[in-house]
Amino acid sequence: MICSAVPTYAEETGTGSVYMLNDKPDTNAAWQELAASYTEQTGIEVTVVTPEDGEYDLTLYSEMTNSDAPTIFVISNPSDAATWDSYTYDLTESAIYDHLTDHSFSIEYNSKIAGVAYCYECYGIIYNQTILNLYCEMDGALINSAEEINSLETLVDVAGDITDRLDDINEVLANADTDFELTGAFTSAGLDSYSSWRFSRQLAGLALYYEFLDDGTDLLSGEAEINGTYLDHFKQIWDMYITYTGADAATLTSGEWNARDEFGMGEAVFYQNGDWEYDELISEENGYLVTTDDISMLPIYFGVDDENEGLAVGSESNWAVNSQASEEDISASLAFLEWVIISDEGRSFLSDTMNLTTPFDTFEGYESGNKLTQMAKVYEEAGKTSVAWSFYAIPNEKEWSAEFISVLAAYSDSSVEWDAVVSTFIDGWAKQWILNNQA
Repeated sequence: MICSAVPTYAEETGTGSVYMLNDKPDTNAAWQELAASYTEQTGIEVTVVTPEDGEYDLTLYSEMTNSDAPTIFVISNPSDAATWDSYTYDLTESAIYDHLTDHSFSIEYNSKIAGVAYCYECYGIIYNQTILNLYCEMDGALINSAEEINSLETLVDVAGDITDRLDDINEVLANADTDFELTGAFTSAGLDSYSSWRFSRQLAGLALYYEFLDDGTDLLSGEAEINGTYLDHFKQIWDMYITYTGADAATLTSGEWNARDEFGMGEAVFYQNGDWEYDELISEENGYLVTTDDISMLPIYFGVDDENEGLAVGSESNWAVNSQASEEDISASLAFLEWVIISDEGRSFLSDTMNLTTPFDTFEGYESGNKLTQMAKVYEEAGKTSVAWSFYAIPNEKEWSAEFISVLAAYSDSSVEWDAVVSTFIDGWAKQWILNNQA
């Protein structure tokens, strides 16, 4: 059923109820508290269910077959929008779409707004600025400050110099009364299932982004064939990752490496990942040595447009409303989401308690406490161009990524030449595109 109008949160919402399927396990406690408060204030029952990490898609498929299916759920990309097309209510006239600062933070599919991003995230190279600052003070350091790492060439040189001078740097760290002890400039580039997505998605996403820009290709949908124009740049970065590290390149698929632990314990200066790592890295429960004062982030300089490159910014968390719910439940769900982004309580929970950065114009004065997320704005305010997430375009991503990571591992242990990686990247894409469009 379709609502005849979208109510504001201050208006009566009738007798409907809300069932939200939340996609972020670390925000579950906050959503439960927020839902209970809204129910107490309005009488509208709000239920929030949060699947365990990695179980969201499976839970969504299961829950959507029930008579009491979620009225609010999350879609990640255009592929999800296609999958759930018959379940996505058109959010074009909704308050959450109207309040976006940039309508590109939404998913349009089949002539409707199928999803609206409620937060955006960024990824790049997280670095330990305490260690890097101490390195900069050493005689013969290649840079005077972290800000001088502003290109791929400089990053490669600095990473090499740090790795060559590990003993000297560790002596400096000990004398500075830190408990950090470096084993390499970079954390391990693990190619096991726990870690490999950082390279088949994040790093490959930059190669796709710059090629798609050159070709005028849609960054979200891609095209049937790719040329691998910037795979030489990918190779330069990958060689840096597996050379200037304490990890053995021959064992990257073994699962014995844990990059987060390595960075958290101060064993490496650089760690490719995203702002979602922030809470984990500073959590007292994890027992890491790094603190919020140690952590910052720089772009994954790709050697293409380093002077203007910012962090890679995008979202995989887009609210969708179930169009097959009752009219009352749709109205109640839209009203609840509006309240979340307009009320003081909702905005405070999203920004302060959940540490999310939102794309809504109602959040002035409500800034996320996530220091890594804040870096995206620092680069934007400096006139840098954020890199749009382009890995959504990968056809049959699971299958394509598995083949690509397999040959990347073989290259890393010197079993194959780089040409094999290039062939798999390009030919595997074409193969999966055909299979995907035959399905």
